[in-house]
This record gives sequence, C-alpha cells and structure tokens, in this order.
Amino acid sequence: MTDSVTAPKLDKPDEFYARLLTAHEGLSKAESDAFNARLILLMANRIGNLTELEALLEAARAR
Repeated sequence: MTDSVTAPKLDKPDEFYARLLTAHEGLSKAESDAFNARLILLMANRIGNLTELEALLEAARAR
C-alpha cells in the first residue's frame, strides 16, 4: 500500500515545494511548526478518508 501512497502525483512538485518554503519565510520555529500542523489538518480534512490517512501516517513514519 505504501507504494501507491508515495507514487508521484503532483503535476508541479518543484513549484509546490517553492511555495511551501515561501509560506514559511519569516516564521519562527514555533510559528513554522504551527503552520505545518494547520496545513496537515487541512490536507487531512480534504482527503477525508481515515483508511487513506492511516496509510499516509504509516508511509511517513517508515521514512
């Protein structure tokens, strides 16, 4: 199941990564951590499927 979770799906991964870095500019470590937590919760809400989210947690923990 991990393979399907980690298979590339972003159409512009470099652009997303650049935007993610830009979103963190000027933030303290605590602010950056809080931003990441909010982003994760928003993405989890968008995904909305507990089985899929569990697979993502497992894949992230395996790295």
